[in-house]
Amino acid sequence: MNTKVITAHIPIELANKVDKLAIQTERSRGWIVKQALDAWVAQEEERRIMTEEALADVDAKRVVTHETIQAWANDLDGKK
Repeated sequence: MNTKVITAHIPIELANKVDKLAIQTERSRGWIVKQALDAWVAQEEERRIMTEEALADVDAKRVVTHETIQAWANDLDGKK
C-alpha cells in the first residue's frame, strides 16, 4: 500500500492517550492514529451523504411540518 506522511499538532493530553492506548494494545502510535482517522473520515463521509439526501428531500418538499410532529408527540402521552 502506498502511504503519505501527514503531520499534525495535537494537544499533549490527547497524545498521551494515544501513547497509553498504543502500549495497552501493543500497537504502534501510527496504527492507532490511522484507525481513528479512518473511522472519522468514514463518519464524516456518511454525514455528508445524509445531509445531501436530507436537503434533496427539502427541495422536493418531502418534509413533515412542526405541527404534525407536535401532534404526533402529544398523542404519545395522551395529550390532545
